[in-house]
Amino acid sequence: MRLCSFRAPDGLRPGLVEGDRVIPLVAPSTQEIIAGDPPVARAGEPLPLSAVVLEAPVIPGNAFGIGLNYRAHAAETGKEPPSEPVLFAKMRGTVNRPSGPVIHPEWTRRLDYEGELGVVIGRRAHRVPAARALDHVFGYLVVDDVSARDRQASEPQWIRAKSGWGFMPMGPWITSADEAGDPQDMRIRTWVNGELRQDTSTADMIFPVAELVSYASHVFPLEPGDLITTGTPQGVGVGMDPMRFLAPGDIVRIEIDRLGAIEHEILLP
Repeated sequence: MRLCSFRAPDGLRPGLVEGDRVIPLVAPSTQEIIAGDPPVARAGEPLPLSAVVLEAPVIPGNAFGIGLNYRAHAAETGKEPPSEPVLFAKMRGTVNRPSGPVIHPEWTRRLDYEGELGVVIGRRAHRVPAARALDHVFGYLVVDDVSARDRQASEPQWIRAKSGWGFMPMGPWITSADEAGDPQDMRIRTWVNGELRQDTSTADMIFPVAELVSYASHVFPLEPGDLITTGTPQGVGVGMDPMRFLAPGDIVRIEIDRLGAIEHEILLP
């Protein structure tokens, strides 16, 4: 299943993506489907995928990221790999449609991209062992964890650095866990203006998805629709010599095997 949210004349509507078509669903939102309602009731005729505006496929109740979850990324930023997952929050206002745009705020001079695998919780998870953690995952999607590197370095909390308005383009849809397959066997690539910057397998994660879900569930209960962004591989702008940050007019594209791609522009306020 590929579950999306799209803009219809009567507002947001959930849909199933089948090939190059979107099938509207009766459910009020994707949240109800993620929480267990079967997406079988169709609300109308299929629409061409190219004719609809895809929105963020879910508005997570809780969204949080994982820092330094690829060894090569830790190395390029001059940090030691962590001994346990590093959690940080992303506020609701960060959620953005897969096509963005992302507004370059005036309070940062070092805006950066982070191509990441996103994990959507489907069944409540509280203190679950890693061996059963993937049973609580509804599916996966593509995420750009946009980051203000100067604020990340200068402020002890990462709220501003990671939670600027629209700092999390995501989508293009949620691919269900059964269709997505092994989350540790996906190729993730990021381009900026057509230049390939990141190209890594999720097999290189320090803490795999099952461990991340289990770890987080021991901190607080995870609810259906919650989102975990699992860290970025090497190749970010802050790790280059010289550093290369995003500027208005830049186009960021992120693609993950079996999940699709998102693409967005950086714009002035």
